[in-house]
Amino acid sequence: MLASEGEHGCEWEWLHTSTLLEDPSEQLARFHGVWCVPVSPYASTRGALAAIRFARQTGRPFLGTCGGFQHALLEYAEAVWGVTQPVHAELDAGAVDPVIAPLACSLIEQSGEIRFESGSRLADIYGVDTATEEYHCKYGLSASYSDRMASGPLRVAGRDAQGEVRAIELDGHPFFVATLFQPERSALVNRRHPLVSAFVASLCERAAV
Repeated sequence: MLASEGEHGCEWEWLHTSTLLEDPSEQLARFHGVWCVPVSPYASTRGALAAIRFARQTGRPFLGTCGGFQHALLEYAEAVWGVTQPVHAELDAGAVDPVIAPLACSLIEQSGEIRFESGSRLADIYGVDTATEEYHCKYGLSASYSDRMASGPLRVAGRDAQGEVRAIELDGHPFFVATLFQPERSALVNRRHPLVSAFVASLCERAAV
């Protein structure tokens, strides 16, 4: 996404994941940030991971929602946690130890309470301790990997009422946030979402540097 002048405005351009299979830096260098939007599955998993890695390593603002949340975790598992071949169960239903696994209960067209972690960027963005958000997904972070965020820069930013991880953020990065819920759905009721507004504001800050 490209930041523009005005009241936190921006221009966007959709890039097909298949065009990012090689070094994505040439394509993405002109963008101030990356939004990995909901889709299941992406046409190219490797292309999606390459875009996320570029944003993470170059300090560009990153927002991942639904599928973007899942792939942000896959990218980090591979690059930082040392998982050689992080698996998404939607693509490999027989995987023994997937990073992204089927949810205990499907969240297709569901809504629920999100409880923000104290001191998190998300808590600061929302200005409240809890919020109700909407989902359209069936996969999330496997419980066998959630403990890895107890320490280290990638940490839990929000959980649902049952304590399951529903949002993550990366400490030390200008803006790296991913949510299993879909804040963009607020546009369906003509409401500006605080997380989307914060992401766009971060784009404008980068553009001004």
